[in-house]
Amino acid sequence: MAVRPDDDALYIAERAGRVRAVRGGRVDDEAVLDITDRVTAGGERGLLGIAFSPGGDRLYASYTNTDGDTRLDAYPMLGETAAAGRRDELLAVGQPYANHNGGNVVLGPDGNLYLGLGDGGSGGDPEGNAQNPGTLLGKLLRLDPEDGSAPGDNPFVGDERYQPEVFATGLRNPWRFSFDRDTGDLWIGDVGQNAVEEVNVTPAGDSAGRNFGWNLFEGSQPFGGDQPPPGYVEPVVEYPTGAEGCAVTGGYVYRGQTIPALHGAYLYSDYCGGWIRAVRVRDGEVVQEAELAAAEGVASFGEDAAGELYVLSLNGTVSRLVEQ
Repeated sequence: MAVRPDDDALYIAERAGRVRAVRGGRVDDEAVLDITDRVTAGGERGLLGIAFSPGGDRLYASYTNTDGDTRLDAYPMLGETAAAGRRDELLAVGQPYANHNGGNVVLGPDGNLYLGLGDGGSGGDPEGNAQNPGTLLGKLLRLDPEDGSAPGDNPFVGDERYQPEVFATGLRNPWRFSFDRDTGDLWIGDVGQNAVEEVNVTPAGDSAGRNFGWNLFEGSQPFGGDQPPPGYVEPVVEYPTGAEGCAVTGGYVYRGQTIPALHGAYLYSDYCGGWIRAVRVRDGEVVQEAELAAAEGVASFGEDAAGELYVLSLNGTVSRLVEQ
C-alpha cells in the first residue's frame, strides 16, 4: 500500500500486476496502473511494491517480470492514472530462483528510494549472495529516484568490492521495511530460513553499511559459519520459526492519533502466525511487548497520511487498525 501527496486515496498493489485506488472504503473501477502483461505472478513473484515520488507525479513499481527477474520502474501520473506506456526502467536485477525476491520499495525521509532484495532464493543462500559484495541480491539498496543511480553518499561508494547501490547487506528476504515518520529509524522484517524470524533496526543517520548476518547467521544464531561477518548487527526482535509463525511481515512504528496507547510502538505480524504484535525498543532492547489482535495471512501493512495503520491480506482484505 502507498499514499500519494495531497490525495486521500489508498493505493493498493495487487500481486497480479494492478494498482487500485481505494477512496472512502470503495475500490475505484478503473485500475491506476495495469502491467499484468509484464508481470509473473504467483508464490513470491508478482507486483511486490509501490511508492510515489515526493510530488506525487511518478509512481514507482517493483515487480518480477515475465522472465522472473526483478524490475523497478517509474511511471508518470496523468491525473489519477499512471501512463503504463511511458515506462522508465530504473533497475534490472536477475533472479536465479523463484523465491526470495524481496521487492518492497519505499521513499525514504532523505528523498531517496530504498529497495529490498532477497538472496536470490532456493534455500540456505546456495550462491552466497547475501554476503557477496559484488551482487545486489541479499541487500537493501538506496537509489536516486530520478534515474536509479547510486547517490554519492551511499556507504560503499568508492569501495571496488561493492556495488555502489548497496546500503546494507546480509538479508535473506526483507519482506516489508519502513521508516519511523517521527525519528527516521529504519525497521526491516527479514524472513528466516527454518529457525528464526527477525526484525532489524538502523537508527536514523546511520549509513555505515550494516550487515545483518545472513547466511552466516540466522537472527542471532550461527547458520553457515561460526563467526558473524564484519559489521554484523543483531536483530532487535526475533522469534522461533514454526512455533510462532513461518514468515515475518514487517510493519510500522505507530504515529497515528486514534490509538494513543500504541504511540511509538512497532507493529508487525507473521504470514502464518495469525497475530499482530507491538513492541517498544529502547537502546536496542525490547522493553515492552504485547499481542494486539488476531489476523490471518498478513502480507503487508500500510500507513496513511495521518499515520494510521492498515493490514493487508492475500485474501483480498484491507483493514484499518482501530481501538476497541
